[in-house]
Amino acid sequence: MLTIIGYGAMAEAIIEGVLKNGIEVEVVGRDEKKLQEISKKYGIATYSLQNFDIENKELLLAVKPYALQEVASKVQGKAKILYSILAGTPISTLQRIPANHYVRAMPNIAATNQASMTTLTGDETVKGKAVDLFKNIGDVLWVGSEKALDIATAIAGSGPAFLALVAEAIADGGVYCGLKREEAQILTKGLFKSFASIIDDNPAKIKDKVMSPAGTTAAGYKALEEKAVRSAFIEAIAKAYERTKR
Repeated sequence: MLTIIGYGAMAEAIIEGVLKNGIEVEVVGRDEKKLQEISKKYGIATYSLQNFDIENKELLLAVKPYALQEVASKVQGKAKILYSILAGTPISTLQRIPANHYVRAMPNIAATNQASMTTLTGDETVKGKAVDLFKNIGDVLWVGSEKALDIATAIAGSGPAFLALVAEAIADGGVYCGLKREEAQILTKGLFKSFASIIDDNPAKIKDKVMSPAGTTAAGYKALEEKAVRSAFIEAIAKAYERTKR
C-alpha cells in the first residue's frame, strides 16, 4: 500500500501509474471535496490529513514545499519510508516528518503518460524499492547525492519547458519560411518523436551523422552557434540548479 499526501497533477500521475501495476493506493489531504473527486475517479480510499496516522506506512509526499510544516504538524506516528517529490527540499528538512528511511524523487511532467525521467537519491537501503516504485511512471536514475538530484531537477524537471521553447521556435521557423502553422507543428512533433528513438549517450554523434559538408544542417548549425544557443542552454541549466538551493 502506498499512501500519497497530496492530489495535484503529479500525484494523480503517480496514482495512475501504480494502480496500473496492481499497487494499492490511498490518498490523504485537506480538501474534502477534492478527496471525494479522487476517490470517485480512481476507486480508492481517501482520508483527512488532520491527525492521520502514518505509522509504518510507505508515504509519498506530493504537496507544495511551503506546506511541509503544516503536514508535519497534522500527521501522527512514524512512517516506514518517506518519499518526497518536493523540489529543493533536502532530507534534513523532510525529517520534520518522522520516518525510518527517506528518499527524494524528482519526476517530470511526462509522468502523466507514464514516461517520466525520474531521479532518486536518499537511503541506499531502500534503493531497490524506490526504483521499483518510480518505474511505474517511466525511467529512473538513482544518483549518489542530493546535489546531483538538484542538478538533475534542472535537466529532467525543468527540461520539458526548455524543450517546449525549442519546439515552438522550430515550428515558428517553418511558418516563417512558408509552411502552414498546422504543418509546421506536425513536423515538429514528429521530429521530437523520432529524435527520442535515436538519442544515445553522446548526442554529438547524431549531429555528426546529419551534418554534411556545406549542407543545409551545417548552415543552420552555424546560425545557432553564432547566436550562442549552446551557451544559453548551459546557462539555463545553471540558473535552474541555483534556484533549487534557495
